[in-house]
Amino acid sequence: MALATALAAVPTIAFAGSGAAATPATAPASAPIVSAAPTTIPDLGPNVLVFDPSMPQSEIQAKVDAVAAQQVPNEMGSARYALLFKPGTYGSAATPLNFQVGYYTEVAGLGQNPGDVVVNGSIYVRNQCYNGSCIALNNFWRSMSNLTINVTTPGFGCYTGQFWAVSQAAPLRRVHVQGQTTLMDYCTGPSFASGGFIADSKFDGTVINGSQQQFFVRNSTVGTWTNGVWNQVFSGTEGAPAECFPAAAACGGPYTTVEKTSVSREKPYLYVDSSGAYRVFVPAAATDTRGTTWASGPTPGRSIALSDFFVAQPSDSAQVINRELARGRHLLLTPGVYHLDQTISVKRANTIVLGLGLASLTPTSGQVAMRVADVPGVDIAGITFDAGAVNSPVLLQIGTQRAADGQGPSRAGWSDAANPTGLQDVFFRIGGPYVGKATVSLEVNSDHVVLDDIWAWRADHGNGVGWTSNTADTGLIVNGDHVTATGLFVEHYQKTEVIWNGEHGEVTFFQNELPYDPPSQAAWMSAPDKEGYPALLVTSGVKSFSGTGMGAYSFFNQGIDIFAANAFEVPTTPGVRLHNLLTIFLDPANGKGGIRNVVNGIGGSSTIANPDVPVTVVDYP
Repeated sequence: MALATALAAVPTIAFAGSGAAATPATAPASAPIVSAAPTTIPDLGPNVLVFDPSMPQSEIQAKVDAVAAQQVPNEMGSARYALLFKPGTYGSAATPLNFQVGYYTEVAGLGQNPGDVVVNGSIYVRNQCYNGSCIALNNFWRSMSNLTINVTTPGFGCYTGQFWAVSQAAPLRRVHVQGQTTLMDYCTGPSFASGGFIADSKFDGTVINGSQQQFFVRNSTVGTWTNGVWNQVFSGTEGAPAECFPAAAACGGPYTTVEKTSVSREKPYLYVDSSGAYRVFVPAAATDTRGTTWASGPTPGRSIALSDFFVAQPSDSAQVINRELARGRHLLLTPGVYHLDQTISVKRANTIVLGLGLASLTPTSGQVAMRVADVPGVDIAGITFDAGAVNSPVLLQIGTQRAADGQGPSRAGWSDAANPTGLQDVFFRIGGPYVGKATVSLEVNSDHVVLDDIWAWRADHGNGVGWTSNTADTGLIVNGDHVTATGLFVEHYQKTEVIWNGEHGEVTFFQNELPYDPPSQAAWMSAPDKEGYPALLVTSGVKSFSGTGMGAYSFFNQGIDIFAANAFEVPTTPGVRLHNLLTIFLDPANGKGGIRNVVNGIGGSSTIANPDVPVTVVDYP
């Protein structure tokens, strides 16, 4: 449960270019960008810092520390940063490179494989302390990827090891950690954390889950995983604990363990090739996989020259961006907040839209922020969609919704099972930095789409927060067939949080909190005789759906009893199956009401009578 905080905005740090050897491009924004020469850094904006192993370590340390000093407390600020490391080794056993990662900061290696960039030291996230309470519950919106850490922390005392104490929207991807990793900061208390997401990574030492309420690990390798709290899910992960759900003394847990990931598409990433040119690598889609994509050689996929991208700056208008997309270019969003007065339209198959530094898009006139046409193979990654003050019907729409013989939306749009559209590390906010309104955050109408690490969040704290202020009905609507979600977080929406209409859908790991703030039970009824709304609804006509490792929590904070009839509602049919479900009642000191049943009227209730205790259903039906 995230705690309300009031954090002041911090002025932007000014740096002299992107690094010591930076040579910004001088071509106008709409002109093709020529691939960089070996010693040239393309113009990725003032908030992309590119480091080279030849740079003095004191210079690198000073710059990363300056970003951390600004961004660690800057939860609702507008500054965005990417810290990019060229291939080579940074730090040593004698003088390690250790630095902290704050809000809206992406740390990434620029090698083609994680072993190309090696950091002797640590890149860490710790608790934030408010009024003597130190927690990681609000440690959102940051990332680390595509590098190796030889954990070296001499003199760190309690903080010895690689600390990554985060909650939602703080992924680790393509990371190789050699040494102990902890996903909680146990050095200050009470140390609560509520994450998180790991993919395509390897951990040679022990991974301490600690206080993490839930965590999802996909297609990775772990040495030892120490414990679970409520909902720990592993998919295609070598070394994962054996399934043990609910938790039991004989096996530990709670663990949900899936042998292989049925469909996956790893996130595209920026890298520097052997000639020093900047390119974007797009990993290939895969089925029935286990372990990392780079364990026995380079990741399969295709490489795209940066000259094929429009490298956008926050000052570029939606009209300029659309013109470049229409020319057939891909889109790279440099760090910052983009205020859009029209919809960004992605119309061509296989278009890549990649954000650096958690670039943010905000519609200003109530329009859809981004719309993808009925084409296959599009990839959207590393972007946050913030609702604007004027209500948008949808923030991100994948494919068009069409009527078919009066029977509702057709799901026969152009698609390709071998080339699915992918969304990786795509986050949505309704309120928080400012007042925001959007009826639906993400609508998927296309078939064959992979949703990999999605956090849709109607803000429970920040600016513009209130039942009638940051209004939003639903986080995700799926109308397409063969849509796969791996790592789905949807929280606090005012009606049904996820609506699934498509066939052959699959969700592996789902985390939800119901809205905190319904003003009364009468204001939160899905039917005249039905209390509240479910966290996830599979609609009555669906014949095939699979859900694994899914939790829904309640914390109604208005001081009155508010109830939801069910956490999950699905049709009772042989093709619809749920595995390892749970509900939780949070915070008995301040919460009221609860969830009456886990799924379709069964499973028991989670209320003040059994606070912080999972109420579980192993299989339904």
